[in-house]
Amino acid sequence: MTYIPKKNSYYSRSHAAMNLINMDSENRVVLNVGGIRHETYKATLKKIPATRLSRLTEALANYDPILNEYFFDRHPGVFAQVLNYYRTGKLHYPTDVCGPLFEEELEFWGLDSNQVEPCCWMTYTQHRDTQETLAVLDRLDLDTEKPSEEELARKFGFEEDYYKGTLSWWQEMKPRIWSLFDEPYSSNAAKIIGVVSVFFICISILSFCLKTHPDMRVPFVRNITVRTANGSSAWFLDKTQTNAHIAFFYIECVCNAWFTFEILVRFISSPNKCEFIKSSVNIIDYIATLSFYIDLVLQRFASHLENADILEFFSIIRIMRLFKLTRHSSGLKILIQTFRASAKELTLLVFFLVLGIVIFASLVYYAERIQTNPHNDFNSIPLGLWWALVTMTTVGYGDMVPKTYIGMFVGALCALAGVLTIALPVPVIVSNFAMYYSHTQARAKLPKKRRRVLPVEQPRPPRLPGAVSACGTPGSGPNSGPMGSGGTGPRRMNNKTKDLVSPKSDEYTAMLSKNREGKMASLL
Repeated sequence: MTYIPKKNSYYSRSHAAMNLINMDSENRVVLNVGGIRHETYKATLKKIPATRLSRLTEALANYDPILNEYFFDRHPGVFAQVLNYYRTGKLHYPTDVCGPLFEEELEFWGLDSNQVEPCCWMTYTQHRDTQETLAVLDRLDLDTEKPSEEELARKFGFEEDYYKGTLSWWQEMKPRIWSLFDEPYSSNAAKIIGVVSVFFICISILSFCLKTHPDMRVPFVRNITVRTANGSSAWFLDKTQTNAHIAFFYIECVCNAWFTFEILVRFISSPNKCEFIKSSVNIIDYIATLSFYIDLVLQRFASHLENADILEFFSIIRIMRLFKLTRHSSGLKILIQTFRASAKELTLLVFFLVLGIVIFASLVYYAERIQTNPHNDFNSIPLGLWWALVTMTTVGYGDMVPKTYIGMFVGALCALAGVLTIALPVPVIVSNFAMYYSHTQARAKLPKKRRRVLPVEQPRPPRLPGAVSACGTPGSGPNSGPMGSGGTGPRRMNNKTKDLVSPKSDEYTAMLSKNREGKMASLL
């Protein structure tokens, strides 16, 4: 009586174990990503809908019926974080993967890159700052590599004539002339012209400075005749002013002749006239050149005016020719770009300085008036503004100093506030310069020509007769094709192997039954 229930109990337990094994194997899915197999439950992949992994079916082209797995030829390290996102709902950034690669992988799997956890967000977004820096360096045109003829034709807008082989002599000479005068490192001749241009710039600035020295100026003497008391006439010499030596005039004529020739040639041969005119360096160039000719006209027609000497003040515009050296020095380009990128920090610095100057100028004015102070230097708040500016910038000329104890206390607070105010934004500006400079040095060491990677398509997998894809049409669907939607594809196997080992063949059924019996025996 007791033997039969034991037998029934044994078969019932084995049958239940078989059902559990079947249910577990049906709910699990194997994902082979880049040669590394990952196994999870289908319910886990359904947690994030409208993604690639939530729409897996056996009709997809990247499903391998022999190994019962889905193969994706993607980055396995990133997929570990992707699968962990399905399991835990938290997306973390792997530190050993580049940011653009991580974004590309997330886009392939259908995930939003903005779902990265806050703990990884700062590390993850560093690559975006790097990409912005590289884009800025591309606009600065710091590369010294000579462009190809095709790139020059595209830059000057006659690529159609280049492909047809109908370039005129001017179309062939225009890029060469532009390279000679605007790209100092494009050839040896361009380097020579660049040296000549720098030479004239230095001579012009040196002449502008030396002509103000007293030893370099010639006195302007007038012979004045006067009537004496006894009725006779007398004369005397009067030195009213001094003028620059005539040699400086000829030097400036030669230098400005070169600058005029250079700017005309660059304008005629420029690939884009509007961009050439709007360039800040070019604006400085033709304003400084025009100032010389305007000065000549004013000296010719306005020298008899009383305040004609003030017209020489406008000649200071010529000193701005130093900015032309940015075409010959990448360091100056990086420095100017650093100030542009740090505009917010510089504005913040100026705002803090102005705020502190006004506060401490008012405080020191009233502090010096509280006690008896016969030698008070602060007669008004505007005079205190100069003292506060000099003190906060840690210059300290000493022309105005507080003489009371309360004024000295205010001066100490002003000096401390100035040190803290300047010290806060300056490291940001320094870091920006270091970032641009380091990226520039890294770009200079990179090879100019990259090895081309050809887009090789994987062969399309053979399908069984009558097989229907996920979209209901044979051989179509979002993941059908050579790479299975976005670059994935099944492993190669011939028709003979697939016919012998298909899901409907006896060998495949025997293999599955054998695996199930082994799992059941291990459970029992």
